[in-house]
Amino acid sequence: MMVFLSIWLTDGNLVYVDISLINLASIDKSAVQRSKPTAYSLKAPFFCLFSDKISALHRMTGCTSLSNHLKKLIMSRLLAAITLVLSIILTILVTIACSVPIILAGIIKLLLPVPRVWRAVSAFCNLMMYCWCEGLAILLYLNPHLKWDIQGLERLDKKNWYLLICNHHSWADIVVLCVLFRKHIPMNKYFLKQQLAWVPFIGLACWALDMPFMKRYSRSYLLRHPEHRGKDVETTRRSCEKFRAHPTTIVNFVEGSRFTEEKRQQMRSPYKNLLPPKAAGIAMALNVLGEQFDKLLNVTLCYPENDKTPFYDMLSGKLTRIVVRIDLVPVEAERHGDYVNDKNFKRRFQLWLNTLWNEKDEQIDNIKASYKNAGQ
Repeated sequence: MMVFLSIWLTDGNLVYVDISLINLASIDKSAVQRSKPTAYSLKAPFFCLFSDKISALHRMTGCTSLSNHLKKLIMSRLLAAITLVLSIILTILVTIACSVPIILAGIIKLLLPVPRVWRAVSAFCNLMMYCWCEGLAILLYLNPHLKWDIQGLERLDKKNWYLLICNHHSWADIVVLCVLFRKHIPMNKYFLKQQLAWVPFIGLACWALDMPFMKRYSRSYLLRHPEHRGKDVETTRRSCEKFRAHPTTIVNFVEGSRFTEEKRQQMRSPYKNLLPPKAAGIAMALNVLGEQFDKLLNVTLCYPENDKTPFYDMLSGKLTRIVVRIDLVPVEAERHGDYVNDKNFKRRFQLWLNTLWNEKDEQIDNIKASYKNAGQ
């Protein structure tokens, strides 16, 4: 009696194992006596026939399982592609529906430079901005796989003034901030580059929404044109003065650009998950409205399960988790000063901001590690 073990593999994966018993007495002994070597002719006992049927069944089962896996993979990718197209279309429609009234209101604000009209236009534009945030929230909630992990949201108030600083990882950050804070703090106002004000329609809409514009000069430019020194501060000051009349949240991505590993290496960032912070923007805002701000919101965003392409995954319905940590930092008197001309204040301010960024980097590391361990 002999035992045959047959193992079938498909793409490195075990499909089935077949064990057959062969009766040696069933081998035709006359074949041994032939002069020319020929293959043995085997008589198939009943057990061997039964084993062959089991083997065929195993092969069919393995092929069916593989086929079902391929079907699920194709369907998931097809569903992601359809979701991506629908999300882009719906986002564009929501943006058009809210931005067209804002642009029209901006034209009225431009033609009628009357404070009472400007206040009414600002209130209307904030309402349309809120509607846009609601539209984005509905699109996010259509994703059944998305889960939020939020800490620190309960201590916020829409009647206060806030300066919000945040790490910048993806275009998804703006959507997350708008959706998350729309009912908890005054409508977000983002620091924008002065050049954006001259972009048709977009610049007018941002101006109607009272977005603060910043005009920054490089060090080399100021060396060639020293007469322009301090004008960037004055531009920021004029942009922020309007916020004294009503509660406002000013948002500043202090890294100045979205984080990528290439940028981190180019800038020689000392952080693993962040780019070096640029302190000038928030220093100017605190210098202008320092006494007006109730708190500084130090917000940390992380997408632990979609770290590579969170915005694409958000549009395609594959974003599974958004982690937000909110820390309320007191705005102390020592944070107010002349960042441009006072070198000692500039050094102290940069040290304070770098300390916050070190803590934020460690926090992101801990978040990623906790979810990685939870998934194992």
